[in-house]
Amino acid sequence: MLLPSKTTLHRWRFFRAGGFDQVRLDTGADLLNLAQLDQKLWVALSCPTQGVEFDPRTLALIDADHDGHVRAPELIGAIDWAATRLKSADTLVQGGALKLNDIDDSHDDGRKLLASARGILASLGKADATTLTVDDCADVARIYGGMAFNGDGVVTAAGQDETLAAAIGTIVAQVGSKPDRSGEAGIDRDALTRFFDEARALVAWRAEPVAKAELQPLGADTEAALAALQAVRAKVDDFFMRCRLAAFDPRAGGLLNGSEDDLKRIGTQVLAGASDADVAALPLAYVQSGATVPLAGGLNPAWADAVAAMHDHVVVPLLGARTELSEADWAQLKARFAPREAWLAAKPATALEAVDADALAALVAGDVHARLSALLDQDEAAAEQAALIADVERLVRYVRDLARLANNFVSFTDFYTRRDKASFQAGTLYIDGRSCDLCVKVLDPARHAALATLSGVYLVYVDCTRAGQKVSIAAAVTAGDSDQLMVGRNGVFYDREGRDWDATITKIVDHPISIRQAFWSPYKKVVRLIAEQAQKFAAAKAKAADDLATQSVIKAGDKVTTVPAAAPAPNQPPAAFDVAKFAGIFAALGLAVGAIGTALASVVTGFIGLKPWQMPLALLGLVLLISGPAMAMAYFKLRNRNLGPILDANGWAINTRARINIAFGTALTQTARLPDGADRALMDPYADKKSRWPWIVLALLVLGWITAYATAPEKVHELLQPLSAPAASAPKA
Repeated sequence: MLLPSKTTLHRWRFFRAGGFDQVRLDTGADLLNLAQLDQKLWVALSCPTQGVEFDPRTLALIDADHDGHVRAPELIGAIDWAATRLKSADTLVQGGALKLNDIDDSHDDGRKLLASARGILASLGKADATTLTVDDCADVARIYGGMAFNGDGVVTAAGQDETLAAAIGTIVAQVGSKPDRSGEAGIDRDALTRFFDEARALVAWRAEPVAKAELQPLGADTEAALAALQAVRAKVDDFFMRCRLAAFDPRAGGLLNGSEDDLKRIGTQVLAGASDADVAALPLAYVQSGATVPLAGGLNPAWADAVAAMHDHVVVPLLGARTELSEADWAQLKARFAPREAWLAAKPATALEAVDADALAALVAGDVHARLSALLDQDEAAAEQAALIADVERLVRYVRDLARLANNFVSFTDFYTRRDKASFQAGTLYIDGRSCDLCVKVLDPARHAALATLSGVYLVYVDCTRAGQKVSIAAAVTAGDSDQLMVGRNGVFYDREGRDWDATITKIVDHPISIRQAFWSPYKKVVRLIAEQAQKFAAAKAKAADDLATQSVIKAGDKVTTVPAAAPAPNQPPAAFDVAKFAGIFAALGLAVGAIGTALASVVTGFIGLKPWQMPLALLGLVLLISGPAMAMAYFKLRNRNLGPILDANGWAINTRARINIAFGTALTQTARLPDGADRALMDPYADKKSRWPWIVLALLVLGWITAYATAPEKVHELLQPLSAPAASAPKA
């Protein structure tokens, strides 16, 4: 389909959620015109390709520069790419599987794409199918395995006749393999060319002795004869060189034979055999000017057998039987084998020597090379079709995912409408009788918390483990209270695939959770303070009692074990009661009781002096005086909670102030409640037994007070008048 003109104005529609306007992407036209939408109106300008609940393969295809982030131009480019290959952009909004009828076949590229899609279905055995899914395209090995040629320039043995299959197996074994797109091992053109180049060179080299007689001076015995010659060659050459030096200088003759010291050293040894290393190091025969190599006797014992073998396999066949070998004879023998040695030196260095010579010659002489080359030509010709397979996969993924990505990028429709989880929501955390839906994955909790604290959201950082795996999340707690949330508290995390993970709180970022929590917080603080002080007082008294008991036991033991050194002193009279000492105590107590009584009397008097309709207002004012400041502060913080810092800390680029107000926050965290229509038994057999008498006495007192005030209010005021007077002075000592 044709893309809209940039001069065409599109009528946009917005919805308000989270305290800001968000664009609605309900139609294909909305997606196609995103390039015209001012990016200041986009919720996000960039999102990471990792750490989000979105198909990573799709994100990798959209991420054109492969930098790990999808940005606005890349999303627009992906939408335009898909739209040009579809009949209608509304297909992107519908999502799901790609219908073959939705592919635009009005142009050549579309027709090729459609043919490739049908080829994929045919290779999967679904030739009659009319839709193509992501799962179909993901089975790459099966797709390419079902195709005769997949365009990767690799040919495998699968589907070939016996001759070609055997040849491919030989090439793979000797030269190496390259994986085919189907996953099987095969050969490419480089491997084919290398194999046959080396094979031809080796076969030609092996054929030379047949055409050149000089390479086989002794026919079939040439190889054995050359081995016998080469076994003594260095030693014979050494002997004749020594003889030439002796001819040059007669003094060298005695020196070039074994020295007297060498012979003495050898003489002190046990000569177990002629192969002794010291003996072998001596000259081949006695060195003198013009000497010859004796073939019958006078040889170095260590070399006698090797020279005899050379005589039998080389000298006799070429020169005839003789008892000595001159230097000229020796040169003649070497010349006869020189072509053979040159031919051996020219042997190609290749691993194909391990291949049977006849089989290798048959491969070279036959048409296997041409047939395999033709198969590679056909496979390489299918490269365009193979590239189209990748385009088909891209289109299938874009049809399924692009609209959803846009609704989690351009706007946060899924998140604020609650019709589905957003791409950044990793799952649900169950802990402390509540479920938290706003959970995001984090790599470094400490680094994430440094920025996420600016969101004003109460966050718990949780380590989740499952079967040796570990993932960290940050969960937003937006309902209930924080009384029982603490580091080390355990819960269960369910990811988007429904898998359960053990969850443990490791870090908390403290912020207000709800108005209700703020209302009760002053009273809870007072109760907590009183409880802490009571516990400290009780602990102190218990310790004092324990110390007193311990000291009493110790003193009693001392009295039993201690022997009196002298007669006991006469009984001392008890100390006289110090009236002055206790007068101050009584005075202080009197003042304290008087002050408390005066304050209570003033409050009660003032409250009773109110008219009946004013009393509830007074109580309400007292409550507001205590809880009002905390509630007001919590209200302003709660209505300003911002999703942006939580996502920015994960690599997003949030472009607006995405608020989480009180009502929406309550929807993100669900507290425990009984199901509708459930039966509830209120009788608890283990409930604390409470006495009714305190309530009865309190009710009687209140009833009596109300009756007295109703019948004779003047008398009540007269009775309360003394309580409002200053406390009496304490008695003096």
